[in-house]
This record gives sequence, structure tokens and C-alpha cells, in this order.
Amino acid sequence: QVQLVESGGGLVQPGGSLRLSCAASGFTFSFTAMSWYRQAQGKERELVASITSRGGIRNYADSVKGRFTISRDNAKNTVYLQMNSLKFEDTAIYYCKAANGPWGQGTQVTVSS
Repeated sequence: QVQLVESGGGLVQPGGSLRLSCAASGFTFSFTAMSWYRQAQGKERELVASITSRGGIRNYADSVKGRFTISRDNAKNTVYLQMNSLKFEDTAIYYCKAANGPWGQGTQVTVSS
């Protein structure tokens, strides 16, 4: 019953932007901290950003600070990742994750010229 469904990935040029969305259902989203992870080919999955249940505290990996913004809309049970100034090294599958809960299936982000 618990589901996280990511969307918004795709192919983008270096310097471009994408906005990822994660639609949640089957649990009390508004009580749950959420995170975005990514996994590049041949590398381990890494934490990109996290946000507390009410959105008051946000944390980012050093590699994305100043470029990515995590946000949430509890009325819509959705968490977002705004990605700006994208680099080749941002290419990865991006996953949404609920604290102490499930992963989404992931959405591919490819940064290429």
C-alpha cells in the first residue's frame, strides 16, 4: 500500500534545470521526513538532500549545495527536488525515500551535451 512515485527525470544539457517530484501514498506523509538519493552507474547510492516533516530543516550533500533545493507540499503529499546548474556528474537515477520507510522506483536524470 505504501508507494513513492518519482517523476520529472529526463535528458538535460549541462547548466540546465529539472524538477523532480515524488508523490507519496499509503502513510502519514506529513509526519515523515523525506530524502532524495541518487545512484550513478558504477557507484554507491548517496544521499542528496533531506527535509523534515514540516519542511523547516533542509540538508544537502556538499556536491549539490547552492544548486539543488528540496521542498515539500504536505497538502499534496509530494516532495520535490529542484535541480539547477546541472553537471555531467549529476547523471544518476534519483530515488525518493521516506524516513524509516520505503524507496521509490527511481527516475533517470541524464546530463549530456
